[in-house]
Amino acid sequence: MEGWVDAVPADALTHTVRVTDEDDGAELIAVCTPSPGYEVIEARARMLTGPASADVAADFAALAGARMVGGFTRRLLDLAAGRPGGGLLVEAGLEVARLARQVARMPRARVAGLTPGDARAFWALDNAGWADLPNSCFTYSAGGRALLETRAVTPAAHPELYSPPPDARGVFRRRKQVRLMRSGSRLDLFHSMHDDLHGFDIHLEIDAERGVVVAADSVTSRLPYRGICDEPQGRFAGLIGERVDAGLRKRIQPGLGGEAGCAQLYDLTSDLLKLVRLD
Repeated sequence: MEGWVDAVPADALTHTVRVTDEDDGAELIAVCTPSPGYEVIEARARMLTGPASADVAADFAALAGARMVGGFTRRLLDLAAGRPGGGLLVEAGLEVARLARQVARMPRARVAGLTPGDARAFWALDNAGWADLPNSCFTYSAGGRALLETRAVTPAAHPELYSPPPDARGVFRRRKQVRLMRSGSRLDLFHSMHDDLHGFDIHLEIDAERGVVVAADSVTSRLPYRGICDEPQGRFAGLIGERVDAGLRKRIQPGLGGEAGCAQLYDLTSDLLKLVRLD
């Protein structure tokens, strides 16, 4: 997956996502209002490669008017309707919604005089710029806020993410790569995400005969708030011993995500587990 955000038009943001695999490729471009609306103003999609019909891509123009909040995934699935190529466009739609949580449209005066490295100022801007951030993960919980007062914290953000210059292109860029490798009864799953704020590389090893996670490793080379976001990363090792079944993605949400966890870590792990079905 490759995705980026352009600061156009003046009162909205344009999110472009391309998703490819060995068989197919799809692109979704969505013009959306920033937080708190998260409304799709206009959407257009196309199949880049593969045998999928152009009809499924054309139907994704009907995303216009949808809000990227609860129920958005169901809307994507309804548009895909199980057709060839539709799955990639569903994934592209989910990534558009995630990109929408990375760039805001604040007045330029809000970032004037912002000092690089001022973790408290950036943290306050985050909570003001994205309505759904408070208590969405450990960093934006009361526990995360308390760490701002007790330890050195280094923010990765920059003012353009809150108030991008007019017509700026590529204000935020993200790349993800997923790999699955099989050797006998061993499955190795890898997922990486690198962008302006995050650097994640995670790995799961699954014993396919027993259907159990036997290894879980992660490296975080970049975090939005080094010194706070590090806290929940150790939870990833807790996946060792988990049975890989249809309920695993739901079971791990309270541990990896939620107010005590890391939303990015949960999303990466949940998406990675979509590759596995043990019959």
